Amino acid sequence: MSHHPLLHPFASPATPEADFVDIVAGSGAVVSDSRGNDYIDALGSLWYCQVGHGRTEMRDAIVAQLDSIAAYNVFDPFTNAPAARLAEMIVEISPHPDGRVFLGTSGSEAIDTVLKIARLTHRLRGDDDRQIVITRTGGYHGTNFGGTSAQGIALNREGWGDLVPHFIEVPSDDIEALARVFSKHGPRIAAFLTEPVQGAGGVVMPADGYLASARRLCDQHGALLIADEVICGFGRTGNWFGSQTFGVVPDLITFAKGVTSGYLPLSGVILSREVSATLETVDGLLRTGYTYSGHPTCAAAAIRNIELIRDENLCARADHIGQGLSAGFAAMREDGQIDSYRGVGALWAVDLGADAASARAALLDRGVIVRVIGTALAMCPPLVITDVQVATVLDALTEVLSNR
Repeated sequence: MSHHPLLHPFASPATPEADFVDIVAGSGAVVSDSRGNDYIDALGSLWYCQVGHGRTEMRDAIVAQLDSIAAYNVFDPFTNAPAARLAEMIVEISPHPDGRVFLGTSGSEAIDTVLKIARLTHRLRGDDDRQIVITRTGGYHGTNFGGTSAQGIALNREGWGDLVPHFIEVPSDDIEALARVFSKHGPRIAAFLTEPVQGAGGVVMPADGYLASARRLCDQHGALLIADEVICGFGRTGNWFGSQTFGVVPDLITFAKGVTSGYLPLSGVILSREVSATLETVDGLLRTGYTYSGHPTCAAAAIRNIELIRDENLCARADHIGQGLSAGFAAMREDGQIDSYRGVGALWAVDLGADAASARAALLDRGVIVRVIGTALAMCPPLVITDVQVATVLDALTEVLSNR
């Protein structure tokens, strides 16, 4: 049997192309397939469509930049106004208004970049031996080699051969375990890498005080705190960044996904003023970067996206969505339909305590898209989803669970 040339990520290579759902259109929180079926996109495609699908404002911003110049690199000696303006906008809304931004195109690129920056920062500070990066069980940090090595999801690490050395994984919410690693390896630890909310690991919320305690341990042992905000950034948790939601200031922040609502690929790393100042002492070139770093059309899309999130108050809207979803989940738990639920802002998971794949398939048949993570169903809807659409998602889930 011959297979279609397109190889899908996180899918069985043996699955025929005809078995996939062909999404051909979208508007707001709804997408449509090639057979004329409509779906409420309760996952925001893949954790990213903050401003919704089909926004003419996004199209117009992209086309306007294409009419000027579609692409040009920002390697020395070049720059472009959209990339420079975007960096200004991002630091303004971040915990580091006097920091700097390095741009790429995917969350995986941002992770590999931030790992290099963390090690380089210590080397420039005269500490070549600081190479260890601590990660958490359940953490997902993309699938490039650095991010695969940092994986807290074991299945994603396996089968690729030898990975990058000097990663130590600790149990997800065990602050004592983290403290023990710091106590044993302190002078050799470059950074602690964590998502504010573990997204692909199951929408796992941090234990109360965990992130603040991690920040203190990093400070005590001279390590950097890296927040992987690829999912949590740009309004998803009710603030511009999840770090702000949980009251913690990281030294470095990765972002992607929601920065453009997925209209074009863009990612980056936010550096604190202290880390920036260290990099500014580099004797020569900062020898890292990507062909599409600072891509002007992608930057133009991100600028317009950030303006829409700001002007439509979508950070606050995320909290409103969360109130609606959590109220519905609470009722389901009271009725014994789900084991538990968890989340913040517009980032949620319901744990069914049993097979979730069949529930996902039944929801798809009823026109609702969610993602299966173990025994849980994850939801991360566009921040423009309406109250009626939220109610429709909850009704569909209740119906599916009633028929199990």
